[in-house]
Amino acid sequence: MSPVVILVGPPGSGKSTIAALLAERLGVKHRDTDTDIEAGAGQPISDIFVDHGEAHFRALERAAIVAALEDDEVLSLGGGAILDPATRADLAGHNVVFLDVSLGEAAKRVGLGVARPLLLGNVRTQLRNLMEARRPLYVEVAKLTVQTDDRTPDQIADEILEHLG
Repeated sequence: MSPVVILVGPPGSGKSTIAALLAERLGVKHRDTDTDIEAGAGQPISDIFVDHGEAHFRALERAAIVAALEDDEVLSLGGGAILDPATRADLAGHNVVFLDVSLGEAAKRVGLGVARPLLLGNVRTQLRNLMEARRPLYVEVAKLTVQTDDRTPDQIADEILEHLG
C-alpha cells in the first residue's frame, strides 16, 4: 500500500485543509506527518525545536514520513519535509501534489503571530526566504502543481481529483 496522494507545499498553502477534504471525498483517512510527530513526541513542534533543535525534529519527521508512506490514505507533509534528499527520493513514483501559494496569500493564512519556529522574527521576510529556497524542491517531487490563491478548497480538491482520474 501507499498513499493515494501526497500534498507538499509551504506553510499557508492549505495542505491540511485540502488533505482532509480529499480524504473525505475519496473515502480514505487523512494523515498529517506534523500531527504524527507531535503525538509521538508528546509536545508541539515549536517546543521540539526549542527543547531539542531542528536536527532532532528533522529526524522525527523522517521517521514519520517513512511510516506514513506505508498507508493507503491522503498524506500531507510538513513544509520542510522535502529538504531531506532521502524523502525526495522516497516520493518518486507517488502522486505528489505541490500546493503553490503566493507570498501575500501565505502570509495572510499563516498570520503574523505564528508559533512556527522557522518563521520567528519578521514573518513575511522569513516566509519569503523559505518559499524561495524550497520552491525548486517542491517542483522536483511534484507530478502536479496546483495554485491555491483565490480558490476555494473545493475547487482545489476538484483539480487534484481530476488529475488522479
